[in-house]
Amino acid sequence: QVHLVESGGGLVQAGGSLRLSCAASGRIFSRGAMAWFRQAPGKEREFVATISWTGAGTYYGDSVRGRFTISRDNAKNTVYLQMNSLKPEDTAVYYCGYRSGSSYYTEPERYDYWGQGTQVTVSS
Repeated sequence: QVHLVESGGGLVQAGGSLRLSCAASGRIFSRGAMAWFRQAPGKEREFVATISWTGAGTYYGDSVRGRFTISRDNAKNTVYLQMNSLKPEDTAVYYCGYRSGSSYYTEPERYDYWGQGTQVTVSS
């Protein structure tokens, strides 16, 4: 069992930055891939970024590549999402997900555990 808690969301002006954190409990955190997804009202959950269990492999959605950076600290059981050059279209609830094993995916159904989400609002 893995329990995930996101934090760091808030209101920011366009062009600003935020760093999201996802703290995990459970002994198997370091053995699993992590990902960030987001969901805006009336839209499907969208892939943002994912990271392998070692942190050596990362992959980003087209809409955030070059602006967002995913990282993890297995000693702290935490994964981060640094978001720079934010745009109003980045406004959404951001969720972190966990799946056991070394492979990472862009489909939300591949992830076994989810946090409750944190709201990010970018004003124009």
